[in-house]
Amino acid sequence: MPPAAPPRRGPAQTLRRVPVQRRSTERLARILDACAVLLDETGYEELTTRAVAARAGVPIGSVYRFFGNKRAMADALAVRNLDRYAAQVTDRLGRLDARDWRGAVDALLDEYLAMKRTVPGFSLVDFGAQLPLGAGRRAPVRDAAADGAPDDDPNHRVARRLTGLLAGHLGRTPDAALHRTVLVAVEATDALLQLAFRADAAGEPGIVAETRELLRGYLAKSLD
Repeated sequence: MPPAAPPRRGPAQTLRRVPVQRRSTERLARILDACAVLLDETGYEELTTRAVAARAGVPIGSVYRFFGNKRAMADALAVRNLDRYAAQVTDRLGRLDARDWRGAVDALLDEYLAMKRTVPGFSLVDFGAQLPLGAGRRAPVRDAAADGAPDDDPNHRVARRLTGLLAGHLGRTPDAALHRTVLVAVEATDALLQLAFRADAAGEPGIVAETRELLRGYLAKSLD
């Protein structure tokens, strides 16, 4: 198991009420699923809580029980995406030799690409909604408790999770130096993959290949 990561934004911070019973948990999942599908169909500007409720087959009050507005739904969807990504990466890493950091980096990239290509709503939200959704430059997604610190930025959140996962897999300490290296890799990858998916809806293969080579070359100085 990887060492504990620094505190991160969790589902409870994006919800008005955290579900306890199985029925409520399943209802919340339906609401987020509906939100994701509608983001792809209509975009963020046309998204409404009423439309999400109708698509999910729940009363509008059920949506407001969890979320104050559509922005909160998009934020919760981003948190769920990151949790799922981390779980998939953890599974992949568990099947690799701990000395194979290049295989680990490939797993991180491959799992992201798979989600980008297949997960509803991911192209707009991925791990942190943008302002406005779908615009080129990311901005932090904040709730009332957020203090505006850099760690509230989506890429900082991703880097924290990946630092813990990589450190656990490689038997290293998730210290500040490793976090900085991972953060730079995440920022560079984010920019390059935005370029790849602007050029091709499935991710332009040549740019994706160059991104993989850039990651390996950059990380070699820290992970070899």
